[in-house]
Amino acid sequence: MKKLVIAAALAGFASTASAGNLAEPVVEPVIIEETETGSSGGILLPALLLVLVAATLAAS
Repeated sequence: MKKLVIAAALAGFASTASAGNLAEPVVEPVIIEETETGSSGGILLPALLLVLVAATLAAS
C-alpha cells in the first residue's frame, strides 16, 4: 500500500512539473542604429596633408 501511495504522489508531481507550452516564443527584433558620417569625413585628412606638403615645398 505504501508503494502505491508513493507512486501516485510521484506521478502527481511529475505531471505538474512540466514547464512550457506549444506556443512559439516571442522574440523581440534587434534594432541596429547606424551612425551617419559627413561627406567630408574621408577627405579632410588627405586635404590637410596636401596643404602641409605644399607649405613645406613653398618654404624651401
